[in-house]
Amino acid sequence: MSRPPRQTQIPTRHGVSASCVALPTVKPGASPWASVLDFLEHRLPTVGRAVWCQRLANGDVLDENAQALTPDAPYRGGARLYYYRALETEVEVPFQATVLYQDAHLVVADKPHFLPVTPGGRYVQQSLLVRLKQRLGLEQLSPIHRIDRETAGLVLLAVQAQDRAAYQALFRERSVHKVYEAMAPFDASVPLPQVRSSRIAEEDGAFFRMTEVAGEPNSETRIELLEQRGAWARYRLEPVSGKRHQLRVHMNALGLPIAGDQLYPRVLHGPDEAEDFLRPLQLLAQSLAFTDPVTGARRHFESARALSWPTLDPDT
Repeated sequence: MSRPPRQTQIPTRHGVSASCVALPTVKPGASPWASVLDFLEHRLPTVGRAVWCQRLANGDVLDENAQALTPDAPYRGGARLYYYRALETEVEVPFQATVLYQDAHLVVADKPHFLPVTPGGRYVQQSLLVRLKQRLGLEQLSPIHRIDRETAGLVLLAVQAQDRAAYQALFRERSVHKVYEAMAPFDASVPLPQVRSSRIAEEDGAFFRMTEVAGEPNSETRIELLEQRGAWARYRLEPVSGKRHQLRVHMNALGLPIAGDQLYPRVLHGPDEAEDFLRPLQLLAQSLAFTDPVTGARRHFESARALSWPTLDPDT
């Protein structure tokens, strides 16, 4: 299984940090792999032998000492390999993030819709982290938390690796006050403000969707009506917990699916299908407030972005 590199001398390339894979230790003469290439083909077969061979030839696979390995490099159990993930083709996300704040410890980015926070799946260069590493020249930059690719708004990133755990603890201990805004249908029969508390789990047969299930609640969101315009309304959402798709699931469960949502209440297109950049999810991570665990300063950040009022009927 790939995992972040332990060796700090392994550099980033084009803003991409090296992924790490460990070579299993085997008895002398018992290895099923004669070469590093054989092992990579076996461990990560979706890449393909020809592509691994080319990456090795290009110097894109390194050992623990940051030395490039050749296609005929022998297998050595117990060693670690470092490689750079790349895609043959990658659709450009035509929106840019802005940096709202930067100091020696913290970067606060205002992310557009459709841009993932970290590389994964169809996105490597087209991710917030890689773009910011290239723009700011910060090799150790790492996200403190994440928001959905479809969601716009605030993302905190640690400048130095040694600070990341302290910032992450704020979210784990629920010491960050988070406020989101969303555009969704208006329904006078839904009592607001209210606190939605439920148990959220992966939906059976659809790993990319979450759903409410019976059992002890593991999620909580305060929901408030801010403004109404005809059939649509703007809502303030304050999540206490941070379950995947929590706000989208809670709003959908109230019969108020967020405008532009491609997964709730029904799947309009799957996660691997082409994006419609004209129909963003109308969900914004609007503000974050906390006490900085490194400097002790009181922090409050607000997104400069704004959601768009839908023009279509909610049932369209």
